[in-house]
Amino acid sequence: MGSPAADEHANDKQAVTDQTSSTVNRRFCTAPMMAWSDAQCRYFWRQLTKNSLLYTEMVTTGALIHGDRARFLEYNDIEHPLALQLGGSNPQELATCARYAEDWGYDEVNLNVGCPSDRVQNNMIGACLMGHPELVADCIKAMQDATKIDVTIKHRIGIDDQDSYEEMRDFVGTVATTGCKTFVVHARKAILQGLSPKENREIPPLRYDDVYRLKRDFPELEIIINGGIQTHEQIADMLPHVDGVMLGREAYHNPSILMAADELYFGAEPSTLSAHDAVRALYPFIEELVAKGAPLHHISRHTLGLFNGRKGARLFRRYLSENAHLKESGVDVMEAALQLVE
Repeated sequence: MGSPAADEHANDKQAVTDQTSSTVNRRFCTAPMMAWSDAQCRYFWRQLTKNSLLYTEMVTTGALIHGDRARFLEYNDIEHPLALQLGGSNPQELATCARYAEDWGYDEVNLNVGCPSDRVQNNMIGACLMGHPELVADCIKAMQDATKIDVTIKHRIGIDDQDSYEEMRDFVGTVATTGCKTFVVHARKAILQGLSPKENREIPPLRYDDVYRLKRDFPELEIIINGGIQTHEQIADMLPHVDGVMLGREAYHNPSILMAADELYFGAEPSTLSAHDAVRALYPFIEELVAKGAPLHHISRHTLGLFNGRKGARLFRRYLSENAHLKESGVDVMEAALQLVE
C-alpha cells in the first residue's frame, strides 16, 4: 500500500519530475468519479490496463487535513500511474495536501475545477472556481511550490453565462502563467443553479471543437479532453486535435473498453487476457479484503458491466447483486457468477 514510509517510489519520482518535464503519459486516462473510482475499482481496472493513468475520487482538503488521512490516501502499488484529485480553494491548504500526495507516492496531484454540486459550491470547491481565475492560479502556484510531482487542473468549458470560448481561453491563460502545463477539459459547461450533478453530465451540450481550439491557441500546453466519450473510434477522431483523452462513465459502465487501451495508446503488445481472466486475477485481492471484514460487494460492484453485450451478462449481474453483499460471500460467489457467462 502507498504510505509515507514506503517511499522509494516517491523519492524516485521527485528526482525525475518537474513542472515542465512530466514523466506521466496521459494519452489515455480514467476520470475521477465520486463513489466509483475508489481503490477497489482502480485495482480492478489495473487488471484491464497497465498503462492508463488512473485518478482517485475527489478528496477535499478538509478531509485530508482534519480527517482520517490514511483512509483517503492508501492505495495498492499496482495502481500506478496514479493521480490524486483534490477539492479546495485555500492555497495554503491545497499546498499542504499536495505535499501529502507527494509523500504518499502519487504521480500527479490534480485540482478539481469542474464539479458542479451544491455541496462543493458552498465551500468554494469545483466548477464555481472558474469564476475566480486569479484564485485558481494562486492555488495552483501554491501546490507547485509545495511539491515536485506534476500539478494539473481539471475544469469545464464554462459556467452559467460565463461560457464563451474567449472566457475559457482567458481562464486557461491566467492559470498557465503559473507554469501549469496540463489542463483536463470537460467539454460541457456547468450550470450551477437548477441542474443536479447528474444532469450537468448530460444536459449541457458537448463542445469538443472548443477544446480543439484551445489546443490550437495553446500548443505548448497538454490538453486532455473529457466528456461523453464512449468508443475507441471517437477517440481516434479526437487524438489528432488534443494530447490525450479521459474516459469517465463509459470506463465504469463498460470496463471492457479498457482492455484495448494499452495496445492502442501506449504501444504495448496486444493483451491475451480475457475478461474472465481479469476477474480471476482479483481473487487474491478479494480474499485479502474479505479476511479484513469487507463485503465482496465492495469490489464486485465495479465488475458488473464487464460482460455487457455477452450471453449471460444479465445473469452475472443478477447473481452478484443478490449474493455479493452477504457476509459469507467470497471468491466462490465470484466464480459462480463467472460460470454464468459464456
